[in-house]
Amino acid sequence: MTMKIGIFDSGLGGLIITKAISEFLPEYDYVYFGDTKRLPYGNKSHDEVSEFTREAVDYLFRRENCAIVVIACNTASSRALRQIQQEYLPANFPDRKVIGVLIPASEVASTYEKVGVLATIGTVASNAFQIEINKLNPNTQVFQNPAPELVPMIENGDLSKAEPLLIEYLEPFMDKNLDALVLGCTHYPMLKQEIGKIMGPKVQIISQEEIIPQKFKDYLVRHPEIENKLSRDANIKILVTKPTENMTDLVKKWFGKMGINII
Repeated sequence: MTMKIGIFDSGLGGLIITKAISEFLPEYDYVYFGDTKRLPYGNKSHDEVSEFTREAVDYLFRRENCAIVVIACNTASSRALRQIQQEYLPANFPDRKVIGVLIPASEVASTYEKVGVLATIGTVASNAFQIEINKLNPNTQVFQNPAPELVPMIENGDLSKAEPLLIEYLEPFMDKNLDALVLGCTHYPMLKQEIGKIMGPKVQIISQEEIIPQKFKDYLVRHPEIENKLSRDANIKILVTKPTENMTDLVKKWFGKMGINII
């Protein structure tokens, strides 16, 4: 039986990752799952994030027949991924895989001396970026700051207040002489240009949609037992748990005329 690639996010931010991967590897079939009903995940408890992420992965495996799920949410990657890999998969789906987006970004960040991480409250509190970056390079200095209001603003599609918010959230980085800044949430690439303008040309912006497609391709090459199961009809299916105002426009803009299924 042929199987699909699942991509999960707390809302619509993961569509950026889906677009990037599906353009880089267009032959495969993709199912996107956005938990728009319960977003944002960044201000929720560790247990809630773990439970919601497990439910989504379970749905993608059981109902959508995915062979692999990419957790395109940094909060979920930092708080739920390890538990899913170590406990849920061996007990339920030992022949399938779940991977996240946090480590690939950390690998790039670890090549710099001074790195900032702009992320959700949950991701910053988990310290996951600092841990992963310093595992790879103990000499990299990591500075973190949460940006709690960006995700709801982006999901609502109203970016009129983006600039004052970004100035506030990026201010703590300004005296750190950063070499690079990690956009530690998959929603933030929508504000990449504005962030780059505020940070200035000397700071390299590390944006996950630029990194993940090649990393994902490399992963499939290393795991032919997964890659060989994947169907190749070049389809993309989009699922959300609640319709949002901005959703149809965003999907139309990025994917053309495509239906959205509410589950």
